[in-house]
Amino acid sequence: MSASSVVTRFAPSPTGFLHIGGARTALFNLLFARRHGGKFLLRIEDTDKARSTQEAIDAILDGMTWLDLHWDGDAVFQSERAARHVEVAEAMLASGHAYRCYATPEELTELREQQRAAKQPLRYDGRWRDRTDWPNDQGYAVRLKAPREGETVIDDLVQGRVTVQNSELDDMVLLRSDGTPTYMLAVVVDDHDMGVTHVIRGDDHLNNAFRQLGIIKAMGWPEPAYAHIPLIHGSDGAKLSKRHGALGVDAYRDELGMLPEAVNNYLLRLGWGHGDAEIISREQAIEWFDIGGVGRSPSRFDLKKLENLNGHYLREADDERLAGLVGPRVAKLIGRALTPDEQALLVRAMPELKPRAKTLDEIADGATFLFAARPLALDEKAAALLQGDAPTLLGKTHDALAAVRDWTAGPIEEAVRQVAEEAGIGLGKVAQPLRAALTGRTTSPGIFDVLVLLGREESLARLADLRT
Repeated sequence: MSASSVVTRFAPSPTGFLHIGGARTALFNLLFARRHGGKFLLRIEDTDKARSTQEAIDAILDGMTWLDLHWDGDAVFQSERAARHVEVAEAMLASGHAYRCYATPEELTELREQQRAAKQPLRYDGRWRDRTDWPNDQGYAVRLKAPREGETVIDDLVQGRVTVQNSELDDMVLLRSDGTPTYMLAVVVDDHDMGVTHVIRGDDHLNNAFRQLGIIKAMGWPEPAYAHIPLIHGSDGAKLSKRHGALGVDAYRDELGMLPEAVNNYLLRLGWGHGDAEIISREQAIEWFDIGGVGRSPSRFDLKKLENLNGHYLREADDERLAGLVGPRVAKLIGRALTPDEQALLVRAMPELKPRAKTLDEIADGATFLFAARPLALDEKAAALLQGDAPTLLGKTHDALAAVRDWTAGPIEEAVRQVAEEAGIGLGKVAQPLRAALTGRTTSPGIFDVLVLLGREESLARLADLRT
């Protein structure tokens, strides 16, 4: 294969969001093209005007941009190419590879009912295939004159060799009776005109490939290489649905708090692998990706695995970038926007907030104590820790910390340890009520890091609110 000759495409229908399976298909197409120095194209298949929306188009483009799935050139809109699709159908009529069909909807319904009653495959019977006694006052559909003898073979790059008897393929409609092209015709014409060499898509399109080859062969066009990827299933092996995580890409960003590099890495490993490698950068993916490495079995989507992978990428991420993503989430939780100084504090806090988090929302939730108003609201567990002797102990801790002038982790820890030693208790017996008093919770970053981040004045004020 000539490197520069490779052209792949992603061709979503804009009837909804960019779903997770579509994103994986786009990723595989992009990686294959980049691996071979070729082009990755985008085509919006918006011929179904009743269901296609601008909102869905925007969501698809937004999702692809977020995932860094950047296509070459301008996106092609299939609806703008209808005249070209009609032109090809008329050329096939002229060459005898297609024919006029005057069967009415009522006749076709009756045919299907007869076939259903006889337990036969529901297939057009070719009743107008060889007729020329055309009525002058009636509209007609244009159908492909599919071969009836022999077989059609596809050497699929994922599925292997697949053979279908031509007797099983019907004369599909190319132009409807109102003159509009069908999806099956439009896809083939657009792939040819865009120079697509490799059609990489879900294996639910495998049957379509055999029918679409009838058009390609009739026109004498080069056949693309096909790679039909198994679909993604849920963790229980059932077809992927919303309960498994079959959400729009935007939901992984906005609702689940994922980073794009984590989603990319996870999708890459759904059905493809490179040895034992789990963490794979885009650069490595381009270098390693081979369509032959895609398995034939459906892969299982596991949200917990994605979250764990996201946790890795959160720990690796730049603190300022993370704070920029987390800030609006914190603002939503506390009911107000962060000030510039508070945003700067969030950046400083990131090294302490991100190590245990798996999502942006978890980081945001863990950061709220930094911006809480006094007196601090305590959750149930924190309130329980502040019963009994705890307020007295906190009073002693307050006084010890008030004497600290160098407000850094070392001197702070020394002062708290001194309180524990004088009380004859372990450090944890001081640290736990101290954490509850400073954060309103029983979990937080390290207590000395909490004190440093809150600052001397705020820390002492929060403790003073609770001392007796």
